[in-house]
Amino acid sequence: MEKREQLGSRLGFIMISAGCAIGCGNVWKFPWMCGQNGGGGFMLIYLICLLILGLPVMTMEFSVGRAARTSPLYMYQKLEKPGHKWGIFGIVSLIGNITLMAFYTVVCGWLIYYFVKFLTGQNQSFGFTQMIQNPSVNVSYLLVTVIVAFLILSFDLQGGLERITKYMMTSLLVLMLVLAVHSLTLSGAANGLKFYLVPDFSKINGSVIVGAMNQAFFTLSVGMGGMAIFGSYIDKKRSLMGESVTIILLDTLVAVLAGIIMFPACFTYGLEVNAGPSLLFDTMADVFNHMAGGRIWGTLFFLFMVFAALSTVLGVCENILAMIRELTGWSRKKGCIVCGAGIFVLALTTALGYSVLHFQPFAAGTAWLDFWDFIVSNNVLPLGSLVLALFCCNSFGWGWENFVQEANTGHGLKVKAWMKPVFRFVVPIAIAFIYIYGMATFAWR
Repeated sequence: MEKREQLGSRLGFIMISAGCAIGCGNVWKFPWMCGQNGGGGFMLIYLICLLILGLPVMTMEFSVGRAARTSPLYMYQKLEKPGHKWGIFGIVSLIGNITLMAFYTVVCGWLIYYFVKFLTGQNQSFGFTQMIQNPSVNVSYLLVTVIVAFLILSFDLQGGLERITKYMMTSLLVLMLVLAVHSLTLSGAANGLKFYLVPDFSKINGSVIVGAMNQAFFTLSVGMGGMAIFGSYIDKKRSLMGESVTIILLDTLVAVLAGIIMFPACFTYGLEVNAGPSLLFDTMADVFNHMAGGRIWGTLFFLFMVFAALSTVLGVCENILAMIRELTGWSRKKGCIVCGAGIFVLALTTALGYSVLHFQPFAAGTAWLDFWDFIVSNNVLPLGSLVLALFCCNSFGWGWENFVQEANTGHGLKVKAWMKPVFRFVVPIAIAFIYIYGMATFAWR
């Protein structure tokens, strides 16, 4: 196999890592989770969870990736002590990433479909339910997503993924700022921002806290090697806690802007802020259809949504590609063809899950998407983060000293000695709590 590729710049690393983290978790899930959990109170707990839980786990994942200089498939195996069996978690990372793409590529296709509808002026004649039940639409836009993603990845790392992500993430931020400024001019902006940003402490309960903790992990894409693979592509000029802070700030900026775009619009047009998962599709499409110049604003809105989702698709598919190439020794182009075909076939379960491939894994109304999401969000992400924390902070794993040495190499913020109890005890206990609470809630719902 050829020499390991490297990213060409720090900006490329930050944009790619932030792009992998920034996705539907920020611009789709965060606003509706915030809406359903009381607004500002959820926001406050979420920010605290990012600082106490998200930052340590992201720093650990970058450190393992950079130290191992390999894909997540082999990173534990390369750093583990002789006779230990941490390597099995590399296989779990591969399974988790493939499972995520089994439904995320379809969601990205939905966003492309909405963008095309607004762009072509057909935005008055479609709905979310109608779309997901149309097999040809789902399969066609899934195919577009997979082809675009692996076509970009077929070029070398710097010429393909790094270059495209820089342009795409810059465009995403510009589009969001334009849309946010426009939302602030709406008549319901003051009420929307008050609901969104001012905490109502009476609405903070155990469910809100657990929801915020879960969202903190979901939005950063930690636990499956999504950050580790990009850590393996960078040099040792910068310390990794500082880089993690930069990426988390970008990730949070996008999530906050998404709410600033959505909630003033909802309050202006009298739409439900607690609409749940349909907030992005049905609610926002309805907003634009009633707004002056709505076709233009809707087109821009769903274009930034496409960029957000596609940035995650590219990051995760690069991770899958790197693992498969290390497993087989294939070239980048051959790996792209095989991985693209495999993901497309697996994602057909989700694309056709609301029409011809009916499957209700948990209850009436659930489908393949819920099954794949359950594997990733409820299991692989929290358990992967728990494994990472145990591996980095204990002598039966990689060990605290090795982790700190790697994390603190280079210029920037350092992991301090006083942080050890947070990394070693608070983080794994909180993750274990999230997992157990989530599974118990799921079983009883």
